Amino acid sequence: MKNWEVKYLDDVCELITCGVAARPNYVDEGVPFLSAKNVKDGQIIWSGYNCITEETHKELTKNNKPVKGDLLYTRVGSYGEAAVIEDDYEFSVFVSLTLIKVEKSKLNNYYLKHYLNSEGVKNLAKASISGSGVGNLNVGTVRKFTIPLPPLPEQKHIVSILDEAFAAIAKAKANAEQNLKNAKELFESYLQGVFEKKGDGWEEKKLGEVISYDKNQNIHKGLPYVGLEHIESNSGRFIGSLEPQIVKSSTFYFNEQHVLYGRLRPYLNKVLLPDFEGHCSTEIFPIKVGRQIAKEFLFYWLIAGSTVKKIDATWTGARMPRANMNQVLEFDFAFPPLKDQQTIVRQLDALRAETQKLEAVYQKKIDDLEELKKSILQKAFAGELGDGEPAEPKTEKSRRDDKIIENKINHTRTNPEGVL
Repeated sequence: MKNWEVKYLDDVCELITCGVAARPNYVDEGVPFLSAKNVKDGQIIWSGYNCITEETHKELTKNNKPVKGDLLYTRVGSYGEAAVIEDDYEFSVFVSLTLIKVEKSKLNNYYLKHYLNSEGVKNLAKASISGSGVGNLNVGTVRKFTIPLPPLPEQKHIVSILDEAFAAIAKAKANAEQNLKNAKELFESYLQGVFEKKGDGWEEKKLGEVISYDKNQNIHKGLPYVGLEHIESNSGRFIGSLEPQIVKSSTFYFNEQHVLYGRLRPYLNKVLLPDFEGHCSTEIFPIKVGRQIAKEFLFYWLIAGSTVKKIDATWTGARMPRANMNQVLEFDFAFPPLKDQQTIVRQLDALRAETQKLEAVYQKKIDDLEELKKSILQKAFAGELGDGEPAEPKTEKSRRDDKIIENKINHTRTNPEGVL
């Protein structure tokens, strides 16, 4: 860490205090009253806040008024998120935020922001939580956080390097997130088109005419158990152990012939095609298809956007909404001959596998960029950040990889059968 000093925050800040503890009376329009939810990813979020009157604001800020250049630091609910106030807005802060005013002759406010947002200090903040229930990051504890302190000019230089690096990382991450979104929408769009366009020879019946609920209810022994938490969202994969599980409450029996449908929110629309015999939660319905329907075809119909939207509209129950399956059984269900269903399923399987590969590539890119950001921050406060630190690892190879993947997305979008 070179020859840097190490100081307590209390030694280099003019003020470290929390916001008002008593909840004031809110009004429809007035002065913003910010809380921990308004500080995230190093930024102040000027939306979703409550308002207080001008008179209340003046009373709350008569001693410690937040001004441009100060820091807000989360201490309740969300711990260890820091942001610099960059706007000349009038506002007050709730007790879930800590207000920090730095001594400008000793400490650069953006240097402190980056330091507080570094992984090591965030871990320290989480480890320092006190109190039962929600818990809080005590202001007295924050005052005794230590900070490595180079001379002020060097602090500013480090900030400029970090800002440049993080701007490049943010741009690269935004591109990767957009490509990830495109990859997901590619499959969803094609899937939706399959059930909207309907080819020649399709038949239409009520769903209840071609499927049945096989609710064989009892406590099963010697079989693996599937709960809603064991069905992975979107992919429909099973997450859990195939070891026999005994559950005290009643369950439904299923085997490879069933489609398992979860009807309880937030697990609504989780669908599994089991390749094993077992028993499942009574919030999961084992659906047995008739001879006219391939169970894989039904699976894709259940996860299609239009079907999900229609089923969501049947929710009943205030605390734990459930799909009204009696209404779902009355839905119109269009399907082609069994042979055509199997062809459609093969095409969807291939396209799904291809888009999941693309999603994995871009998700890894996003994760790598987050790790890079953490690494750069760690180097910065260890005194290891030089002028040559890369802003973003965009090699010629990674550019070519991006282009190849983007071309593949475009090709698959216009020619989905080409993935077979």
